[in-house]
Amino acid sequence: MSDDVDQDRFDEGRALAARLFAGAPPGRRLPREMMRHTMGHVFGDLWQDDRLTVEQRSLITCTILTALGKEAELRLHVRGARNLGIERNTLEAMMLHSSHYAGWPTGVAALRVLDEVWEDMDAVEEQE
Repeated sequence: MSDDVDQDRFDEGRALAARLFAGAPPGRRLPREMMRHTMGHVFGDLWQDDRLTVEQRSLITCTILTALGKEAELRLHVRGARNLGIERNTLEAMMLHSSHYAGWPTGVAALRVLDEVWEDMDAVEEQE
């Protein structure tokens, strides 16, 4: 695979990540190699595969992060889901469903994250 193809995938991944996570507070920078894999492979390849829509991938990602109890990552991906137009009601239903399989405390924690992200994003929209 050529460097041009890798750069194109990286650029496409970065553009998608920017769309998903628009308005997110800046986080810690990832090490260069992790950033290359994240933007080039995860967002450049995986998220761009046309067998699922980006909205479906977002909901799946939020579901997995809910089940795993990865609150920091969930916070970012709930923002991404909202930026894609996924309704809060859909995310709440997913979290309730997940809590029956992944554990009640996991679902409750995810719903707290959803509340925090939604409130933060609502406050920013009200200021604009």
